[in-house]
Amino acid sequence: MVNKNQNIRESIEDREEFLLHPRAKKARESKGRLRSEEECPLRTAFQRDRDRVVHSKSFRRLKHKTQVFISPTGDHYRTRLTHTLEVAQIARTIGRALRLNEDLIEAIALAHDLGHTPFGHGGEKVLDELMPGGFRHHEQSLRVVDVLEKGGAGLNLTWEVRDGILHHSKGKSGSIVGEKDDRAETMEGRVVRLADIIAYLSHDLDDATRAGLLKAEDVPSSIRRVLGDRHSQRIHRLVLDVINYTMEMELEDVSFSPNMLRVVSDLREFLFERVYESPPLIREVDKARKIIEDLFNAFMTRDDLFLREIGSPDDANVPRHVRVCDYIAGMTDRYALDLYFKLFIPSPWMKK
Repeated sequence: MVNKNQNIRESIEDREEFLLHPRAKKARESKGRLRSEEECPLRTAFQRDRDRVVHSKSFRRLKHKTQVFISPTGDHYRTRLTHTLEVAQIARTIGRALRLNEDLIEAIALAHDLGHTPFGHGGEKVLDELMPGGFRHHEQSLRVVDVLEKGGAGLNLTWEVRDGILHHSKGKSGSIVGEKDDRAETMEGRVVRLADIIAYLSHDLDDATRAGLLKAEDVPSSIRRVLGDRHSQRIHRLVLDVINYTMEMELEDVSFSPNMLRVVSDLREFLFERVYESPPLIREVDKARKIIEDLFNAFMTRDDLFLREIGSPDDANVPRHVRVCDYIAGMTDRYALDLYFKLFIPSPWMKK
């Protein structure tokens, strides 16, 4: 029976209590936001977070940021935005099968790469070398939603979404599913971490084949026997494995089965050797390195450029190198390229 005294949000929260798994994070149980806000009568806290991410400027910029291939001219190569959408779709499929909170999953998935640099992981590596203390895109994604969006006000997301953003990435080393102290607290955050891995391993292999870096038969037969030869087969089998194994564990954790984990690790090593660290991509990454290094140094030494592009160089609260890093990390590939050309490439002389 419908309670006429309830608003729509409260009805949704009641349905979550009834329909979701006991280990799912219900919106009513959220630890809250950095700054308290009045609840929306229509949407749960996690629905509001998802909407805030989708309407943010940093989300729109993802469409012009590199996934693997820098500024691709082909229409069908993934960008950081299409990667993000694929992660969200995969994560929601897993979450629905496990009766987890799809709104929380979607909010984390859509926000997980907001802090990614131009030129993909190559750009991230350069900023990591330039910044005292290093640079990690998952930490920058949290900084984007906490501080940089909305003119410095941030999006004021819930604790659960912020936790999922911070723990979505593993980097090149370490356990794929994450060590215990490096995993999201919620099951939903852990789902997004695995969905991210499933998405990029599958679509990066697909794009590398499209680009001519690989042929289907180059993939070791031990991997192809388990995952298949097509993109859709790989996605299906990886997702099914996570769902089945997690159910076998009665949702004590979210993980690949031990056998599938070995196959995923082998595929990841293969992609690093044949794609991510291949000579053609390394040559392009080296070019991107020079662009980011030169832009960084220009902003650090030229007050006129800093004032024109970023604002007053004098800010006692935020060191200059941090503001420069924030600005460069937020650039799209094409904006970084355009600015580099304006600053460092001579313009043809035009007689007036």
